[in-house]
Amino acid sequence: MKIIVDAMGGDYAPQEAVKGALKAVAEQDVEVILVGRGEVILNCLAEQGMKNLPKGIEIAYASEVIEMEDDPATAIRAKKDSSMTVALNLLKEGKGDALVSAGSTGALLSGATLLVKRIRGVRRAALAPILPTPNGGCLLIDCGANAECTPEYLVQFAFMGSCYVANLLNKPEPRVGLLNIGSEPGKGTELQKETYRLLMEQKEMINFIGNIEARDVFSGTADVVVCDGFSGNILLKAIEGTASFIVSGIKDIFFKNALTKLAAAIIKNPMKEFKKKLDYTEVGGTMFLGVTKPVIKAHGSSNANAFANAIRQAAAIAGTGIIEDIQDKMSDMRTGEE
Repeated sequence: MKIIVDAMGGDYAPQEAVKGALKAVAEQDVEVILVGRGEVILNCLAEQGMKNLPKGIEIAYASEVIEMEDDPATAIRAKKDSSMTVALNLLKEGKGDALVSAGSTGALLSGATLLVKRIRGVRRAALAPILPTPNGGCLLIDCGANAECTPEYLVQFAFMGSCYVANLLNKPEPRVGLLNIGSEPGKGTELQKETYRLLMEQKEMINFIGNIEARDVFSGTADVVVCDGFSGNILLKAIEGTASFIVSGIKDIFFKNALTKLAAAIIKNPMKEFKKKLDYTEVGGTMFLGVTKPVIKAHGSSNANAFANAIRQAAAIAGTGIIEDIQDKMSDMRTGEE
C-alpha cells in the first residue's frame, strides 16, 4: 500500500510529517511518498540520522505551500506547484492509494473536489470523524465541510456514513440518527424536519432510528450521527474542549496530595487507556466521504504519532470497498429517482 503525504501541511510541518512517515514505514506494511520542498524534507531526514532515503520512503518535489491564510477557493488553482496540489494530482493519477494532509481543510476539500472529483451523484463531500462509544464508536457526518446544507445533502450523508461504518467498523446494518434538539419528529428547524421525513422514506435502505440529542452521541444509541457541518463542527469542538477540561481536572485531583498520588499510581494504566480514546493523535484523521479516492484530513496540530496513525487509517480505508459501496448506493438512489 502506497500512501501520499502532504509533508508541508500542518502546524509542525515538515518535521512531524517526516517522523510520522518513518514511524509508519517501520511499523506498518506501507510505503510513503512525501510531497514538498525536497531539500527541507532531506534535512529533516538527516536530523533523524538518515543521510540517504530509507527504504519505503520517496520524495515528490513541490516548490510552494498552501498557507492557512490563503483563500481555500483559489489556493489550489493559484498554487499549482504546492505540496497539496501536487499530492492530489499524484492521487488522481494513481501514483498512490490514499492521501494524508494536515493542511488547510477548505483547500483540501476544494482540491479533492476539483482534482480527484466527487463520486458521481454525490452533491457534497463530507468530513466524518469517528467518536468513541461503549460499542466501538460512531460516525459524525458532517463535522465542518458544509456549513449550509439541504435535506438532500443530509440524506446522502446518511447513505455514505452507513457505508463507512459497515466497511470500517464491521456493523452491517448501522443505526442512523439525525442530530436534533429533541427526539420527537417535529423538533428542529425546517432542515431537520424535512430531513427526518426524507430519511423515513429511505428506511428500506437506511436503518434510520430517528432524532438523537447531542447528550446521547456517546451512549452508542446510533452508529451514524447525521447533521449539517455547522452543527457538527460546534458539537465536535465542544467535545474536544470538554475532554481537555475533564482530563486536566482529573490530573489536578490526582496530584493534590500524597494519598491522591497513590490512587493515581494504582489506576495509571486504565487512565492511559481512557485518555487514548479522547486523543486525536491516536485516531489519525478524518476521511472526506464522497470523493472518488481516499483523502484523509489530519489534525492541523498533528505530531509524528498522529501522522503515523493517519497513514494507518488511510491504508485501512484504501483496503476496503467503501468507495465502491458508496458508488453503488448512489447509483441505487439515482435509479430510484428515475
